[in-house]
Amino acid sequence: MSVENCNVLVPDERVMSKIYLTRDQKVMIDSDLAELNGVETKVLKQQVRRNSDRFPVDFMFELTDNEFSILRSQFVTSSWGGVRYLPMVFTEQWVAMLPANE
Repeated sequence: MSVENCNVLVPDERVMSKIYLTRDQKVMIDSDLAELNGVETKVLKQQVRRNSDRFPVDFMFELTDNEFSILRSQFVTSSWGGVRYLPMVFTEQWVAMLPANE
């Protein structure tokens, strides 16, 4: 069996720690979602943009400067470093539609 075919279970606590509340919705930031799925953030974003017609617009959105600033201020150290683009965030509905790792 190859590593690619192994399902990896992520502890609930790890997932829950990456869920934030913005615009009255529970969301996950693109970099966290990419990390949990074992891909680079840029790869996740490319796939989302290429397949955006498959998902309703309310399943994801890009943070505003103000929203991103507020979110970053909640942490002593930023795990995002210097980002060039505002992060995308994904709602619970979008995350639920992701296929399981095969």
